[in-house]
Amino acid sequence: MNREELQDKINSFGIEVSFAESEVPTQFLTPEVSSENVHALISELKNNSDTNFDYLFCQTGIDFPDHIEVLYHLRNTQNNSEIVVKAKIEDRENPSIASVSDLYKTADFHEREIFDLFGVKFNNHPDLRRIFLDDDWEGFPLRKDYVDEVNIVEL
Repeated sequence: MNREELQDKINSFGIEVSFAESEVPTQFLTPEVSSENVHALISELKNNSDTNFDYLFCQTGIDFPDHIEVLYHLRNTQNNSEIVVKAKIEDRENPSIASVSDLYKTADFHEREIFDLFGVKFNNHPDLRRIFLDDDWEGFPLRKDYVDEVNIVEL
């Protein structure tokens, strides 16, 4: 399935999705979805026989001044195709999004890492707790508004 066919297939799912427009073509098709619709989209991408993205090989967070994004890198191991899904979380004060750990076991640790370092809560995650930092750590070190007077060197 080529890029245009995959985009058409995703549009046929009936989920509100947009696609990043760039002057420079990106390596992967990148559907952008709201945090409310991300679980439905990823479930379709995994379970639909035409797409069959059966492996979540990376999941990460990105902090922007006005929102937080969670990126999902998915692979179809049958034909080695890949896609990157971007989910935008508008609420920076209390960021939350649906967990995809019920779809991919690899999401378990990825989501714990994002929770620990960005403060994103993953709804319905089976074991959402810190993975790197102590339980009494205050703040989220990968957020742009994080300040640590003792440990961070500023240039």
